[in-house]
Parts: sequence; C-alpha cells; structure tokens
Amino acid sequence: MKRKIKFLFPGWMGILLMACMLLPAVSFAYEQRNLLQKQGNVQQIKSMLLPRQQWIPYPAYTDRAGWDRLTGVYKNAFIERGNAALAYQWKVIKATDYLEYTRSGSRVVMETPLNENITTIVNLFAAELAEGKGRYLDQLANGVFAACEMTSWALSAHLSLQTSKIGFPDHREQVIDLMAGDMGSLFAWIYYYFHDAFKKINPLLEMRLKKELEDRILVPYMQTDHLWWMALRYKPGDLVNNWNPWCNSNVLQTFALIEDDPEKLARAVYRTMMSVDQFINYTNEDGACEEGPSYWGHAAGKLYDYLQLLYDITGGKISLFGEPIIKNMGTYISRAYVGNGWVVNFADASAKLYPDAPLIYRYGKAVNSAEMVQLAALIRNSRKEGQVPVAGRDAYRLFQTLRFDNDLAAATAAHDIPAVTWYPQTQVCFMKQGTLFFAGKGGHNNESHNHNDVGTFNVYMNDVPVFIDAGVGTYTRQTFGPGRYSIWTMQSGYHNVPVINGYEQKNGAAYKARDAQFREATKTFSLDISKAYPEAAGVIRWLRSYRLTNGLLEIKDQFSINRPEKENRVHFLCYGSVKKEAPGKILIEQAQGKAEFMYNSRDFEATVETVPQDDARLSSVWGKQLSRVVLTARRLQQSGSYVFRIRQL
Repeated sequence: MKRKIKFLFPGWMGILLMACMLLPAVSFAYEQRNLLQKQGNVQQIKSMLLPRQQWIPYPAYTDRAGWDRLTGVYKNAFIERGNAALAYQWKVIKATDYLEYTRSGSRVVMETPLNENITTIVNLFAAELAEGKGRYLDQLANGVFAACEMTSWALSAHLSLQTSKIGFPDHREQVIDLMAGDMGSLFAWIYYYFHDAFKKINPLLEMRLKKELEDRILVPYMQTDHLWWMALRYKPGDLVNNWNPWCNSNVLQTFALIEDDPEKLARAVYRTMMSVDQFINYTNEDGACEEGPSYWGHAAGKLYDYLQLLYDITGGKISLFGEPIIKNMGTYISRAYVGNGWVVNFADASAKLYPDAPLIYRYGKAVNSAEMVQLAALIRNSRKEGQVPVAGRDAYRLFQTLRFDNDLAAATAAHDIPAVTWYPQTQVCFMKQGTLFFAGKGGHNNESHNHNDVGTFNVYMNDVPVFIDAGVGTYTRQTFGPGRYSIWTMQSGYHNVPVINGYEQKNGAAYKARDAQFREATKTFSLDISKAYPEAAGVIRWLRSYRLTNGLLEIKDQFSINRPEKENRVHFLCYGSVKKEAPGKILIEQAQGKAEFMYNSRDFEATVETVPQDDARLSSVWGKQLSRVVLTARRLQQSGSYVFRIRQL
C-alpha cells in the first residue's frame, strides 16, 4: 500500500472497538505524530538534562558492595567468563574478510571474528565490574585498542552506506550501522567506567578511545542526514524499520556518556528525537511489528530502550509511556507469542523464539501492561533462567537485566491474552480457541523484511505450528539484494496462498490486500488478495475468508478470473508428518497430536511434496524437511469457490 500522511481524529479507537461490528482496515501507515518533538525544543531539553552522576542508576566502579548486589548470584559466573577471556587471542579482520561479501555474498566470514572479539570484550568488561581488582584491564585494553585500529566499525554487508559504494572500509568516511552503533555504546560504557584506569595504563589509550567515539559516532551523527535509517529526509513511501530505534538508542547512550558540552548534548538529543519520531510516525497506530516477533526486540524493544534512556536522562520530564501506540507496540509480543517457544513468524522472523524476558518485563512495567509482565515471568520460568544473563554486545541491556532480575523473578507467570486480536492498519489477525491458534495477514508486498505472502495464515495446535511460514535462511548478499525473490522462502508459492492462473504474487507496495475486514461476531477474517498478483494473472477478485468456530478453521476462496488459461493451485506449507489419508483428507502428525486437513476431492488433485531443509538457520527450527501440500484444480473456471477445513484430532 502506498504510504500516505494521514491525521486521525482523537476518538477513533473507541469506534474501532465497537463490539460485534464489521471492522474494516484503515489503509495508512504514516501519521505525522512527532510525539517526541512536541516534548520540547533544544533549549528546553538542555534545561531538562541531568548530569551523568545523577541519571546513571548503576554503582560506581569503586562501589564494591553495590556491584555485589547488582551482580548477585551471577558474580562468580561473570568472573569465570573473564578468566577464560584472559588467554584470548584477538582476531584481525582481514581485507579479504571484507571482500568476501562482494565476492561470494557471505557475511559470516567478516562477522564471525568481529563478534568473537566483541563477546570477549563484554566478558572482560563484566568480569572487571564484578570483581574490581584490575585483573582484566590489560586484556580489556588489548581488545579496545584492536577495535580502535579498525578502519570502520561497520559490517561488510553495510558498507554500502559509504558514499564511495566501494564495498570496502573507506578511511575517508565513518558511517553508523547496527554494529558501529553497538560498538559505540559499548565502548562509551567502558570509557565511562574505566577512563581513569586506562589513563593509568597509558594516557594515550584513554585519549584514543574518546577520540574514536567522537570520530565514529558523535561527529558523523551530527554532520550526516543522508543515512536512510535516520529518516531525516523522509518522503512518503520510504521505509523506516528497526535500524532507526536500534541505531538511535546506541547514539543516545554514546552522547549521554561522552559529550561534556551541555549545548552540544542538547542538540544531539533533539536530533535523535527528530529521527526516532519518524519510526513512531511510520508505525501503525495498532502497534503491530510488520517485521515479526524475532525483530520485535530490535524494533519496539529498541524503541523502549531509547525512550527509557530519554526518560532517565531528563529526570522523567520526557515520557511517551502513556501513549497508546507505545503500549500497543509492546503488547504485540505477548499477542504473537503462541507458547512453548513458538511465535507467529510472518516475514523474515523465525518461528522459534524465546523472547527477551527481562526486556519484556521492563517494557511492560513502563507501559503498565500486566500481560507483558506475566509473559516475561512465564518465559523466564520456562527457560529455568538461573543462567547467567547474556546481552550480546549490549551493555545497557545487561545492566538493566541485572537491575531488575529480582523483580522479574518475583512476578506472576501467565500468558493471559484476549481470544482475538485485530490489527486493522497492519491487517493482521490472531484468533485463539481452545488449543487452536490462528494467525492471518493481509498487508502488502513491500513491508520491511517482506515475503510475498498477502493473505497467508499460520495454524498452531497445542502450541506447535502445523501450517506455517518457513521464515528466512542464513543471511547472504542475496537476502537483501536484487535476487531476494529468487529465494524460495520469499515466494508466495511457499506460503499458504494460491497460484492463480499460473501466477504467483509479485513484490512491491502495489501488490496488496483490499477490503481486509474482521467480523467480531462470527470470528471471521476476510480480504481480497487479487491485487497481490500481476495483471497478467487476469484475476478480478479472490476473496479469502478465515472463520474459526467450534475448534475448526474454515477457509473459503471465492474467485473470478478473466480468461483462465492454467489450473489454479493452492499451496499449504506444513510442519510434521504429512500423508494423504483418503480422497479429500490429509493427515498431519506430530508428537503433540494430529490435525486433519479437508478439501473437496472433486475440485482438486492433491500431492504432497517434500521440501528439504539444508540451511542451518532453517533446519535448526524445522529439522531436515517440511512438506508442501499442493492442490491442483481439476478444471479451469472463470468463477467459483473452494472450501478447506482444518481440525484437531
């Protein structure tokens, strides 16, 4: 759908929630709310900002009792990790590691050694804070120095951000990507805690670290406005995804920890507010994450981090936690969580995920969401999280996890969500009845991390997926390049939608659902998917409806096609053992139970295809294979209807 600026009247939510009414989808995706910029101008923000020693809630390095309390039962584990890191040999990221991305499309050749270095730095940093005896400082200095020697902190896959577009670290330009931002905030925290210790090792080490933070983060952020993720040149139709809050939360941390000039700091904070406003503007009022649950932690989750930091550094004077859209963005994760580590995984999201329980807890507390708090406790308990907290390269989340660990441990565990959740702008519907969970979507085929999947659905039984979206394989250059839709997981032919007159869906914002509606009274989600297909398909109308009743899902397709030339095919991607039981019946078996899929054998010839899973990312979720049920129409029809039913045995 084309993104248009649209202003909503204040009382729209009340109308939306009128019970038992026909609820149409509102076609918009950008509303110029500018909620952050309305909180104050640069000079007002300058007067709100607190000095570091007031807003940082963690103990000083010398406060040993404070760190003992904060690290609690995890203290010895942090120290053990640090001990293991003392013998680490720092990896050099070679020129050919960067070049591999342009040569073969592989990202991991460059990312693996860098990730190993950063993980070791985090382990040394946490160990020194936990123990406080100076044993890890020399090795930590080695890691920091090695990072400072790198030409760029950006990943090989993201060097296209450089204006030279050469695909190799350009010493003439520093760009901020996800990794550079993460490294910036991590090293800002290291500088905050250990700049005096680094001075004692050698004054140039402390000076070098601060200079790199200025050159790689502070200066480029203030002097650059062309980076797409900043969205400072936003035009209707532009994409604003998780990069925006993710990078901005890192930038805000770095400025708040490093910048000593109050005027410069205020201007930087306001600039981040202008940028993050674009992400909030881009997000639908319903709060659904179009990138799916596994990106939620870096989309809504990073927005929460940013807003919490902004709240803290202004002493609570700037807060959006009372805004409905912010709460809606948070509760999306509890609605999309099916259970037992399975989630609704439209787009590139993985179907298997244990979301970040401490993050969900903190977000839930901030927006006063009991369902988020309870889900966080449930996930923590189900994973028996006596494990040592791990936050990757995110020092802020590690500190926050430790800070609220006892509170989360004491929270009531539950997964108490409404039986129905309808996201009218994003056009996503969740329905739950007994042990059956349905998720369906409309939308368009230019969403962030898009799959050509308008009208697809997932079904879960006993908290396990049965009819699925496979997700995405290991990222390569092709994943986000021109060849993206040659990958099978992106194609509509491997989603639960029809091939019409021989044509699959096409990618692009013009290929979208029409008239997406949810009927509360009949538990029915319906939409016309005809415009998701190319004009050559000749499809005039293809109305698909999903109705959940008495533990049975009924799917109905009503269609009209101009000049049909090829038989329609309807595909269903399944997880489990799939076999034809009898004409019109297909049995799907799993360890958790059985499901029966029913179709009219007079309308279709059914085949079951094996879809091997040889990609490590996919096989880690689904095992060695999936199955695709292919129903091929027995005759050409200009118009007609199909009915399918799914029930649990």
